[in-house]
Amino acid sequence: MSDRLDISFAALNTDPEAVCVILAAEGLELGPKAKDIDNKAGGSVMKAAGAADFKGKLKSTLEVLAPSKTSIDRLCVTGLGKTTALTEQNCVELGGVIMGAVQARKGAVASVVVDIEGPEDLKVEQIAAAIAQGAMLRHYTFKKYHTKKNSEDGNDKNGLKKLVIHVAHPEKAKAAFAPLKAIANGVNLARDLVNEPANVLGPVELAEKTKALEKLGVEVQIFDVKAMEKLKMGSLLCVGQGSERPSRMAVMVWNGAKGKKASKPLCFVGKGVIFDTGGISIKAAAGMEDMKGDMGGAAAVVGLMHALAERKANVNAVGLIGCVENMPSGSAVRPGDIVASMSGQTIEVINTDAEGRLVLADVLWYAQETFKPKLIIDLATLTGAIMIALGKEYAGMFASDDELADQLSVASKATSEKIWRMPLDKAFDKMMDSKNADMKNTGGRWGGSCTAAAFLQRFIKDNTPWVHLDVAGTAMDGAKNDINTSWGAGWGVRLLDKFVAEFHEK
Repeated sequence: MSDRLDISFAALNTDPEAVCVILAAEGLELGPKAKDIDNKAGGSVMKAAGAADFKGKLKSTLEVLAPSKTSIDRLCVTGLGKTTALTEQNCVELGGVIMGAVQARKGAVASVVVDIEGPEDLKVEQIAAAIAQGAMLRHYTFKKYHTKKNSEDGNDKNGLKKLVIHVAHPEKAKAAFAPLKAIANGVNLARDLVNEPANVLGPVELAEKTKALEKLGVEVQIFDVKAMEKLKMGSLLCVGQGSERPSRMAVMVWNGAKGKKASKPLCFVGKGVIFDTGGISIKAAAGMEDMKGDMGGAAAVVGLMHALAERKANVNAVGLIGCVENMPSGSAVRPGDIVASMSGQTIEVINTDAEGRLVLADVLWYAQETFKPKLIIDLATLTGAIMIALGKEYAGMFASDDELADQLSVASKATSEKIWRMPLDKAFDKMMDSKNADMKNTGGRWGGSCTAAAFLQRFIKDNTPWVHLDVAGTAMDGAKNDINTSWGAGWGVRLLDKFVAEFHEK
């Protein structure tokens, strides 16, 4: 787990720390406090900017060491770009850039001066709060298993412990930061879960992690093998039957809708395969260690439920995760086996490495039967095929409902967690027909992510709006960016929280 970063807000007239960051709008425009600092330093910023051709372009940085006549040892200038075009996401990313610049050198405490107005719809305190969230997300590291804290050169790059953000109205900024901090905590929780090795985080341990949400007011129920056998979850249970570690299903309920306790909840379902060997259809050895991240969808759902509960979201939501380990053994499911799902539909297992959909089939059905949800969204590191199509920049979105797809696309643009809509087509569904059962679990070589989605759609009731997000390329070892340098990205938490906030709380 990342060392905790203490973020506080202080008035503009408070003396800055020895490491200080100021902001410059395009054209090298400084705010009043930044101008005051530069004036005391004899115009060091303007001189350095001229020498480096620094003009305040968005996310550009400039460093001035030991400016004269000040108590500042390092003055970092970060570009805001055109302030009239600034968005909240720009500010979040800016926070990440600032954190990266500060951490480039050793230091335990730093100040950030936020004294420049943004567009009309983005107040200064909101800019400060968004910068704080970005800094918190960028600060994350996973080094709990490192016995030596410092790097080889003795310079601890993660030494920053405290960030003080100076702003005109610190109390307003603190209030604006509270929900953003909750979301960042959810993202970092998801990252922790994905980064944990499978020998530490098994199916039981992953399910038990959800119990911590009870402190935030989430109702948690964990189903063991006997309970799932009673529910006739033969599809989910067959995946874990080759492992010595028993399978689990965790259900997290947040009833946050004020005065609407009985209103239909939003359901979020996550694939929680804590390690995927491929089973009898075993994977190649190269890169198999990455399969500890095959529970990235489940991690995102747990992180989302944490975020919603911590920020007291005005919504009813349910998170469900199926937790299994896919191992080869004498008791493992075999290619050619036929299993019965909770829905009553039978499945011929053609390839035991197409296991995530078998887990989701029963959890999706249980979610609909039990909660009669307003909509259902599942996240799963489901197919390598989606990475062939979209690389590691985009998650694939398969949607049965255009309005739901459009809402997620809007949320995606707001958080820069990219999604691309993929086709659901009857042709792909036909490819899932089996001669020996109601369906088979693979559709052949072509359109692998599309046939996987078609399989899942057979477990979605006709009147339930549904989206499947294939996050195989984004949840683990995805593209690094200004606010994430971790192997486990926590992808999807911010996207789904924004979706909830924009379309289901207002």
